[in-house]
Amino acid sequence: MAYVNVPNDLSKIKSKLAFNLTKRQLICFGVAAVIGIPTYLFARSAIGNTGAMFLMIALMLPCFFFAMYERDGLPFEKVLRNIVRSRFLWPGTRPYKTENFYAYLSNPKKEVQQIGTNKKAPHPGKKR
Repeated sequence: MAYVNVPNDLSKIKSKLAFNLTKRQLICFGVAAVIGIPTYLFARSAIGNTGAMFLMIALMLPCFFFAMYERDGLPFEKVLRNIVRSRFLWPGTRPYKTENFYAYLSNPKKEVQQIGTNKKAPHPGKKR
């Protein structure tokens, strides 16, 4: 009898359009081709085949990265946006500090001592 594995999580399955690639991958690879091929053809005469090839790869690599990289179900630009937000735009983690008002009620002299240590009393011999 034939047996077919069916994955439990069907949200990870993506529809393929052509050449077993998703629409996102086709668009990113197309943009990479539009950027890379003319770059190679125009730079080949100026910097040679090897230099033009490395330049083409360097310019096409971000497009391939946008097409293929995925982390926790999020594409690269959303991962990058979350990193920028958490590192630079939003405030960092703030320590949780509280003031225990019940401690002041149980020991009122401690509060007076604490207030007294924060303020500097003027020197008795010094005039203002």
